[in-house]
Amino acid sequence: MDSESVQLSAIPHVLVIDDDRRLRALLKEFLSENGFLVSTSVSASDARTKMQYFDFDILVLDVMMEEETGIDFMTTLRPDDDIPILLLTAMGGSEDRILGLGRGADDYLAKPFEPKELVLRLQAILRRAVGPLGLATESVVFGDFAFAKKYGELRKRGEIVSLTSGEVSLLRVFTRNLGVVVSRETLAFRARIEARTVDVQIARLRRKIETNQRFPKFLVTVRGKGYVLRAG
Repeated sequence: MDSESVQLSAIPHVLVIDDDRRLRALLKEFLSENGFLVSTSVSASDARTKMQYFDFDILVLDVMMEEETGIDFMTTLRPDDDIPILLLTAMGGSEDRILGLGRGADDYLAKPFEPKELVLRLQAILRRAVGPLGLATESVVFGDFAFAKKYGELRKRGEIVSLTSGEVSLLRVFTRNLGVVVSRETLAFRARIEARTVDVQIARLRRKIETNQRFPKFLVTVRGKGYVLRAG
């Protein structure tokens, strides 16, 4: 992997979700000028579609959207996804802030706001998810393995483990939800694989990360619920 590709991959990718076209355009321009790769969505449903195809580092989410509120959208995400979320809202009361933070938001910014403050808050959230080498949540360690989500690279004690594209997609979902049970349906949806092939893909992945596939230590089946990746 050349230095240019690593540098580009290291740019934080933000998804701005707001039904205000003017604000989306302003935020995209300002955040792009301040070191972020920016995508935008007009609604929660549009955001879900984009999240199937792209890995985002953080969401900027408007609370007061017509089709589905930001709070409702965030609530549906949180059981299976720990992506950082900053809420934007015109409601500045303490009860609204408490509700948003209680539902899983990482930070909260009331409109109107200074764009520079948004940049600083996003940078602060991302710093909290950055390890000592500056690799944001993208390097997830379980046992002797380390998985770099952005590069789709799995290493065991420093040696690269060969993965198929399906195995990379599964590991991206699992490492984003380390220690959380993920259903077969969610795995198929987020990893973009056929639901009927999930068990087969899991079995193949286990061959590469488990010493004893009958009694797995890391990739564990939770009967009736799905699978969970444990740190060991």
